[in-house]
Amino acid sequence: MLGFKDESQPVVMTLVERMTRNVLWIKAKNHTAAAIEEALAESFKAYGERYADVFKSITADNGSEFAGLSKLEILGIGVYFTHPYSSWERGTNECHNKMLRRFIPKGKSISDYSADDILLFADLINSLPRRLLKYRTPEELFEKQLDCVYAA
Repeated sequence: MLGFKDESQPVVMTLVERMTRNVLWIKAKNHTAAAIEEALAESFKAYGERYADVFKSITADNGSEFAGLSKLEILGIGVYFTHPYSSWERGTNECHNKMLRRFIPKGKSISDYSADDILLFADLINSLPRRLLKYRTPEELFEKQLDCVYAA
């Protein structure tokens, strides 16, 4: 997600786990493939050696910043790309981007926010009960899923 439409400005990489609707928002240095790869690698570190069991697949749009994602297939992570100008193919992600816009309005620079601020925003969204999840929170369901992954 962009703040200003300038490739040198920081961006927020948004990942949404589909089953639990848990969001992972990571501040990246800029809107380049190298910065996105670095942010993704940083997020993998949080899950240790089992990250490929946590991230089974990733769907991205066709932006040039996702050019390096195909390297993840070597690690056993499925990579899918949506059709151009087809944001509805990633509807859950777009919905969560809208939630992030509550905190970071469109046109506001992401450099005004620290990485900790963005993690706080994700924690706030993940702790909201959802009707879709039978009034449970994404955070609690995601933790249950992680328990299953690490117990196996």
